[in-house]
Amino acid sequence: MTEEKMDWDIIVVGGGAAGLMAAGKAADCGAKVLLIEKTDSCGKKILVSGKTRCNLTNSADLKNFISMYGNNGRFLFSAFHNFFRPELLDFLNGHGLATKVERGGRIFPVSDDAHDVVRVFKKYLTKNNVQIKLNTKVNGIIIKDNAVSGVKTEHGNYHCKAAILATGGATWPSTGSTGDGYKISTALGHTLVKLKPALVPLIVREQKLAQSMQGVSLRNVRATAFQGEAAAIDSTLTPDCVYGRGEKKSPRTPVIESRFGEMLFTHFGLGGPIILLISLAVVEALEKGPVSLLIDLKPALTREQLHKRLQRDMDKSSKRKISGIMKEYLPAKMIEPFIELTGIDKEKLAHQITAAERGKIVELFKALRFNIKAPLSLEKAIVTAGGVSLDEIDQRTMASKLVNGLYFCGEVMDIDADTGGYNLQAAFSTGYLAGKKAAEYVSPFSNQRLYRRGRDDA
Repeated sequence: MTEEKMDWDIIVVGGGAAGLMAAGKAADCGAKVLLIEKTDSCGKKILVSGKTRCNLTNSADLKNFISMYGNNGRFLFSAFHNFFRPELLDFLNGHGLATKVERGGRIFPVSDDAHDVVRVFKKYLTKNNVQIKLNTKVNGIIIKDNAVSGVKTEHGNYHCKAAILATGGATWPSTGSTGDGYKISTALGHTLVKLKPALVPLIVREQKLAQSMQGVSLRNVRATAFQGEAAAIDSTLTPDCVYGRGEKKSPRTPVIESRFGEMLFTHFGLGGPIILLISLAVVEALEKGPVSLLIDLKPALTREQLHKRLQRDMDKSSKRKISGIMKEYLPAKMIEPFIELTGIDKEKLAHQITAAERGKIVELFKALRFNIKAPLSLEKAIVTAGGVSLDEIDQRTMASKLVNGLYFCGEVMDIDADTGGYNLQAAFSTGYLAGKKAAEYVSPFSNQRLYRRGRDDA
């Protein structure tokens, strides 16, 4: 291994959203910055975010924004105070990137192209003379007298006064997020909160049923997660409102979370927007015992209303097969497995359907039941829940409370949120604050005692 002769003020480890912002801001503040990225290019996760459109942030107000991060949301107050949505949009617009607001407050580039976002950051780094070293894996941080003095890589050591860990989580490994930052952090004495997949599809025990409906996408349905086996759940407990992150009310046991919107069936189970939103709560509940998920296919109608509508349609088309009647209610691929679950002969005519059989149909409309086996693997999740404990990071500076000159930003920390632009905003905001405070720490004009362990005022 060779020793790198050049000294840097700050080395940023990781070239994702948080790392790009941290490197650019630190250099903008006058620091001499090196960004080390282990893949062949920066911003890979930005390029796949928002289905390659890049959901930059959200128009929600600060209170609702913070609520989207669950119990750890308060940690972000200082970062958002320094750099929140208005500052992010001003930054992007100032670099020629126009943005737009879509459904749910989601904010995207007008171009719908994530490449434009990456180009903005590359220009920002170039303008501020940030040096970038690609295809280089960082193996550790060099510590001297309880302070950062360099970075170890597979190609040699680099001297620096401060280091910013922006290595991301352990999801989307093809983008370079393989959990390297967790190993580096724990080697320095930091505590790791257990990693869990968040925003992840769910595997069900009723796999054949899911496979029979594979590819079917449903809109305006309600998915409710319950603690317990599916067969034992009283379906009338399904709430008529949303329970989850960002909502004011908490559900009553055995309800875990309830979401309304779009979902889809896959060859292994369940996916789509509302399943992703509910997934982390399901993952955490699985540690306590069995978890089931009930899907209300007709949430706009009560059981009584459904009974009346079915009766009316069957009276109107009395000689039509039940499978034909169901065409008015379900996607074609769902009809056969749905009828099979009721135990009714699919060839049976409408006028032959008994009241009890109608009751079975209504119950299935209101509660299509699945037992959750597990989430897909962490690598296949969109976001990593867990990470470096926030108790050991100064929220005012993003500085380590254990090692002087060490800073964190982005998904490497124990921060995650729902979809909608919240995760990227957290990455940009914590990256900005880490870059700003690291630059102050290394500045020869700073009173170093004020910045010992990053405990300065935000």
